[in-house]
Amino acid sequence: MDKFDLTVIGSGPGGYIAAIRAAQLGMNVAIIERDKPGGTCLNWGCIPSKALLKCAEMYTHFTHSEDYGISHKGLSFDYSKVVEKSRNASSTLSKGVEFLMKKNKITSLKGTGRLIGKNKIAITGENSSEIESERILLATGSVPRTIPGLEIDKKIVMTSDEAIMHKEIPKSVAIIGGGYIGAEFAYVYNSFGSKVTIIEMEKQIMPGADEEVAKEAEKLLKKQGMNILTGTKYKSLKKNKSSATLTVEDLVSGEETQIKADMVLVSIGRKAVANAAPTSFSYYETGDSLGLSDIGVELDDYGHIKVNDDYMTTCSDVYAIGDVIGPPMLAHKASEEGVVAVERMMGMNSKVHYNRIPGCVYCQPEVAMIGLTEKQAKDQGYNVDIGKFPYKAVGKAVAVGETDGFVKIISDSKTGEILGGHIIGQGATEMIAEIGIAQTLESTALEIAITSHAHPTLSEAVMEAALGALGRTRNF
Repeated sequence: MDKFDLTVIGSGPGGYIAAIRAAQLGMNVAIIERDKPGGTCLNWGCIPSKALLKCAEMYTHFTHSEDYGISHKGLSFDYSKVVEKSRNASSTLSKGVEFLMKKNKITSLKGTGRLIGKNKIAITGENSSEIESERILLATGSVPRTIPGLEIDKKIVMTSDEAIMHKEIPKSVAIIGGGYIGAEFAYVYNSFGSKVTIIEMEKQIMPGADEEVAKEAEKLLKKQGMNILTGTKYKSLKKNKSSATLTVEDLVSGEETQIKADMVLVSIGRKAVANAAPTSFSYYETGDSLGLSDIGVELDDYGHIKVNDDYMTTCSDVYAIGDVIGPPMLAHKASEEGVVAVERMMGMNSKVHYNRIPGCVYCQPEVAMIGLTEKQAKDQGYNVDIGKFPYKAVGKAVAVGETDGFVKIISDSKTGEILGGHIIGQGATEMIAEIGIAQTLESTALEIAITSHAHPTLSEAVMEAALGALGRTRNF
């Protein structure tokens, strides 16, 4: 029986990064994966969706090329080729993970892992086997959450897993859930001509985002032609062979409305793969398929694996990271946890700073956030200074025709320390890193404000927002 110092179950951005770090620290490492290397992120989520979004953005630009003095005739698209491009991106990066495993001398084991003891794993698949491991790291990720009683038929009603592979643009689509994933698919479908309706229970789309940013995002997405219903609950659905009719309820008035759509996308969040392993990327086996209960690994009330500060579960030498231990369910959060978990196994004093993990939405305009929202800061008792700067006053934004949005910086009035940063607009998901670095260094708004930013760049909006927090805005 093969023996390893560490075995990682799941090769997503948490699992494979953890495996590499463990190998760098001298461990003999194995990684178990039942499907393609890279997990949901590389194969079904982050990467292919960004390829779809880029194609949608390009098509939108072409349809408005006259604004740039460029004429064209006969513009068209082949959405099957758009999907093919996204699959190629996933395939390339999945193969890259395979290469990294070999480069770092990590043993890759194909199959589904089940814990049959605190230090023993059974692997089922084409070639079933058993291995022993001094430590085990669970990085099994998450799958789309579904609505009880609503059948995912993969033809009319889908989750993001099916939608990412669907090669046709529906004439109309109803998206249940206006969070990050829902907003991104809404942008793709709307760009390619679908009539899009977003149905969100919360009072704002992108729940968790700063209220001002969410309000601006809703306004701009509506401007693009989307129908957005906030404070609205899904009640029921009736299908025929080619379409569905949804009944939704306004949570304030109680008024019911019917929405007809050729496609329904259920985008209400994700569920940890902890007490049930998926038979596909959307559906579950019943029972404890990972074998957690047999060895004393406990779950919380939401089905997430309980861990301590070392990411150890309630069973010694069994650890867990990423989506399986709960939100935020983000690839980069899982990667950080993977590195820290392995380093703490080796006695290092590493730590994940959860208040500095950015959240990003890749529709257009992009949305990015880090740290506290204005409301959260005030609720926590801070006296805050707010700096806000619009893209329409940024030279580069005007030059390239991307004037929607703003940068908002929240700082502590007493110390000047940056408590949060929120951006909506072109390049937001790239620019948020500057505010993240500032938070890591415990910088103040003044230190961003006096940092020279090249002109003309979009990042000048970050500098101007910092100046605004100081009452020194120059260009607006």
